[in-house]
Amino acid sequence: MLAAILQSAKYKTGLYTSPHLKDFTERIKINGVDVMKDFVVNFVDRMKPAIEKIKPSFFELTVAMAFEYFAMEKVDIAVIEVGLGGRLDSTNIIDPEVSLITNIGYDHMDILGNTLVEIASEKAGIIKQKKPIVISERQPEVEKVFIGKATKMDSPIYFASDNISIAEKKSPGLEIHSSEMSLLVEPELKGHYQLKNIRGVIQIILIMRQLDYQLPDSSIVDGINKTVRLTGLKGRWQKISEKPTVICDTAHNAEGLLEILNQIKLTPHKKLRWVFGIVKDKLPEKVLSILPTNALYYFCQANIPRALSAIELLNMAKEKGLSGKVIPNVNDALQLAKHESSPEDLIMVGGSTFIVAEVNGL
Repeated sequence: MLAAILQSAKYKTGLYTSPHLKDFTERIKINGVDVMKDFVVNFVDRMKPAIEKIKPSFFELTVAMAFEYFAMEKVDIAVIEVGLGGRLDSTNIIDPEVSLITNIGYDHMDILGNTLVEIASEKAGIIKQKKPIVISERQPEVEKVFIGKATKMDSPIYFASDNISIAEKKSPGLEIHSSEMSLLVEPELKGHYQLKNIRGVIQIILIMRQLDYQLPDSSIVDGINKTVRLTGLKGRWQKISEKPTVICDTAHNAEGLLEILNQIKLTPHKKLRWVFGIVKDKLPEKVLSILPTNALYYFCQANIPRALSAIELLNMAKEKGLSGKVIPNVNDALQLAKHESSPEDLIMVGGSTFIVAEVNGL
């Protein structure tokens, strides 16, 4: 959304995100256009001696590639998403205008820590000396971590949920209010969970205005209303067909899936069917324990080594009172779900980014 707003305001905008769904080049974009494949190939060729000497991780190499591309193309500004942490993340060499932390959940615990406080401490590593930091929402368990780090770094801290209010209208629109603006938007990203993200986005924009970026209300509305079209983002509550309705979403941990479950409740449907797969390191038992028992599951697995086998997933799911069948291939599972559905049913596809990535035609 930030990148889309900046593009709408006529800034040449770099956007670095991960992971990709279909093609590696999705990770590095300028004004919504993927990096050229020739650049990727040439960069790797040129960097081979350094790669052999330094032995960077795949992610570190990709970050270096993105930063060189943005520098070469002379972008006005870049929106950089961290990888999994913050403090030790390879993106963290930048000196940002402003940093943003969304909500903190249990993810990447093997690396970031076992408690929300430990995880938040790693995320807080992106807070830089005297640079503003925005936290999308207050979470009582971790807000002291961010306040403490911001104080130590002499960084202004903003909790967006304190300053930005959003009212849902009966039409698909949202009214956004702050002390400085009042806007009516119809977000292209439909997930109800995006309301939390929008607050963070608006707070960032207000700060950037103070830094003399020219970001008129019209660009904010345009960016939020056209995020997918302007940036090419995929897999966020993305409807890929109707009758039955098929939705793909890359939510992959308990916190993300709870947001999806709330969205499902708001979506009219007769029977919920879920093409579901997960990776081994995402606390499958915790995830399975929150899934609805009245849905029918089509257990599958992404074609990657980290995928939890569909048969093992079924066995674990049965212990949580879930019922379904095993169809290992993602697209075969989706086709069977469609075949068995009535037009009023809702089919979810997800549980892992890698499951969504394998859906044909996304």
